[in-house]
Amino acid sequence: MAITTINAETLSKMFLAGAANLDAKKEWINELNVFPVPDGDTGTNMTLTIMSAVREVTALQNVTLPALAKAISTGSLRGARGNSGVILSQLFRGFTKVISGCEQLTCGVLAQAAEKAVETAYKAVMKPKEGTILTVARGLSQKAAELADCDDLELFMNEVIAYGDQVLAQTPDMLPVLKEAGVVDSGGQGLMQVMKGALDGLLGKELDLSVEPSVSRPRENRPANLADADIKFGYCTEFIIMLEKEFGPAEEQRFKAYLESIGDSIVCVSMDDIVKVHVHTNQPGNAIQKGLSYGSLTSMKIDNMREEHQELLFQKGENDGLKDEEAVSDESGQERKKYGFVAVSIGDGLNEIFRELGVDHLIEGGQTMNPSTEDLLNAIDQVNADTIFILPNNKNIILAANQARDLVEDKNIIVIGTKTVPQGIAAMVAFSPDAEPEENEKAILEEIADVKTGQVTYAVRDTSVDGFEITKEDIMGIGDDGILAVGQDIEETTMEMLKKLVDEETGLISLLYGDDVDAEKAEEFAAKVEEQFPDCDMELQYGGQPIYYYIVSVE
Repeated sequence: MAITTINAETLSKMFLAGAANLDAKKEWINELNVFPVPDGDTGTNMTLTIMSAVREVTALQNVTLPALAKAISTGSLRGARGNSGVILSQLFRGFTKVISGCEQLTCGVLAQAAEKAVETAYKAVMKPKEGTILTVARGLSQKAAELADCDDLELFMNEVIAYGDQVLAQTPDMLPVLKEAGVVDSGGQGLMQVMKGALDGLLGKELDLSVEPSVSRPRENRPANLADADIKFGYCTEFIIMLEKEFGPAEEQRFKAYLESIGDSIVCVSMDDIVKVHVHTNQPGNAIQKGLSYGSLTSMKIDNMREEHQELLFQKGENDGLKDEEAVSDESGQERKKYGFVAVSIGDGLNEIFRELGVDHLIEGGQTMNPSTEDLLNAIDQVNADTIFILPNNKNIILAANQARDLVEDKNIIVIGTKTVPQGIAAMVAFSPDAEPEENEKAILEEIADVKTGQVTYAVRDTSVDGFEITKEDIMGIGDDGILAVGQDIEETTMEMLKKLVDEETGLISLLYGDDVDAEKAEEFAAKVEEQFPDCDMELQYGGQPIYYYIVSVE
């Protein structure tokens, strides 16, 4: 007998099965990445994104299509990591906009939802590139539209998936870099694994749909400057309201006024049909009860700041030299300032450089782990400023930063599209506290445009890319637009990369050495660089970054 409709319970099983299949295949998908660098890859980012939504779905008490749509959309938006994860979250966002108003799903409804998903995802990417997950999603949507009148969902799904595989197989013909590496697009493959898992869920195959419990937010995102504070309101209370009533500007003001009557450090951000709430209060139950008057709640979290205060005092007594980490809560009593900065960084030396340049909050991450949209939102919450500049310092974090910016209403968020750490450092140097936000943004963008970056790491697999035949464990020098040098020796490869970066206009070469490089050897190498390029000023600093032996800046 043909399957003609899908109800909420079946769709929930399909979504969980799609997520489980993606999770099972993530390492295989990681292997499809063109650059063989040891970083947080496509499969990992897509899995972390979808698992954030899975936790919302499995927490639902009453599974209806509207509730399921909200859980999938908001969970994936907050958990989105990396470009592939952000695009996946936008596909879910568009898809759920259509299904949320339905009681049953048919082939026609799924076709409409797929069309909306593609439209939403393409809008989220400033310069969409064909041969990627977007192309595969569009192919799925086009086939779904052809089959919209079908009344057999199994047949519909099988044919849509078969066509998606055909489009995926064509991605190397659209992106030369894929053809050279001999792989299909990893993001597109991830999407196809979600689709194939969803079909298994529709057919009722026995699957393990369990999910690991949600991990508590790291200590660095919690208030940490309470060691000498008199804590007036003891509970840091956070939750998200899945709206079931009208929540216009007037009602939002009334809700904020209520929160102000029971606490401080208020953050209340509404978007579409969700409201993100943060308040420091002695009555967390009252805040939650008030939130329930507008709809159902999810992602509820209450931290006892007085306990954390005692823990910090104990730690301070154990180590008087303990420095405040980047997770200083700027909300707890500090005067609101004009400008604030959030930067993504990893490595003791790099973190210290950014702090000295005036960054308020550092998010640990980069190539080795792309922070999520929610990580960025939590960081923004920590900075008490009217205008906050975000420095992603990695091209795979920019979309998540833009997504976080669009979810914030009470602060002016400016995302500077820094793709590397040297660009982030240059951005901080170019900033002027006396200039207006727009003037600063213009000046910073002009400054980082003159920065060329090189990064030296090792290959984790054999591949062919940018004209180089690369063997596992080869040393690679990677520039802004691709691989510049390949060899077996770190210093020789770095020097070869520098020869391609330095030109007649170069005045400064900066070397940031990582935690796997001995300081004395780094100094000896810096002297060789200075001898090789006598017309350039030379700077050597400890970065302490993992994975990358050297990060080079040429200006």
